[in-house]
Amino acid sequence: MKVFRTIQGIKRHIDKKKASKASIGFVPTMGYIHKGHLSLIKAARRQNDIVVMSIFVNPAQFGPKEDYMRYPRDLRRDEKLAKAEGADAIFYPSVEMMYPRGYRTYVDVKDITDKLCGESRPGHFRGVATVVAKLFNIVSPDRAYFGQKDAQQVIVIKRMVKDLNMDIHIMAMPTIRERDGLAMSSRNVYLSKRERQDALVLHESLDLAKDMIGSGVRDAKKVKSSMEKLINSKETARVDYISISDITDLREVRSVGKDALIALAARIGKTRLIDNIVIGKW
Repeated sequence: MKVFRTIQGIKRHIDKKKASKASIGFVPTMGYIHKGHLSLIKAARRQNDIVVMSIFVNPAQFGPKEDYMRYPRDLRRDEKLAKAEGADAIFYPSVEMMYPRGYRTYVDVKDITDKLCGESRPGHFRGVATVVAKLFNIVSPDRAYFGQKDAQQVIVIKRMVKDLNMDIHIMAMPTIRERDGLAMSSRNVYLSKRERQDALVLHESLDLAKDMIGSGVRDAKKVKSSMEKLINSKETARVDYISISDITDLREVRSVGKDALIALAARIGKTRLIDNIVIGKW
């Protein structure tokens, strides 16, 4: 496995592979690899000749009071894990390389970025779409792999790819969870022992919603109220949002139909975590 720190280096590597008709699977990450990331590498390994992972903590998607500076970073650890899972190359650029002095261009996907996480994190998805568009241009993948845990991100990227006529297949892969149900996240390392236990309520609330809908409850307001009550029962938990929306455009629904995204964000102590489930077809 090779680590490339320059755009020219990774592009030369990709050009050589494409010249031999190799297919490219791409896993964009911010590093501090966990089993969720590894599942994406594994899927890319099965479906492509070459697997490229990027590691870049993107400042453009962090707000001024968010955790950009303390976001966990450990390249050596990430290298070992990625290599063991079958990655062929890591692209590890600097901020200065991705956003050189005088940088002016951003990708702004309208409407669907103002909802859910976008409502409390203005500018977040502009940063996400911009860096992913740049990475797609640099790596030129045939397929790119994202986890369902970041469902809104997947929907935004799919829309960007469609609208900008990018010839890339976006592969949405299932959320990987700890044995007790907590969705894997690089930010889980921030949690104290008490907060880690309280964080289980996020998945429990989604299970509650699924059970209510399965038993015939269709009133989205009633489902969300029950979820919020459960989450707020934990001392360290505070709801940011709970949404039940159409899976394609993130429009809030009053009545839960056969296809819907149930998504939430909450602060456990000072740590903001997200989770979701899909009812019906993803």
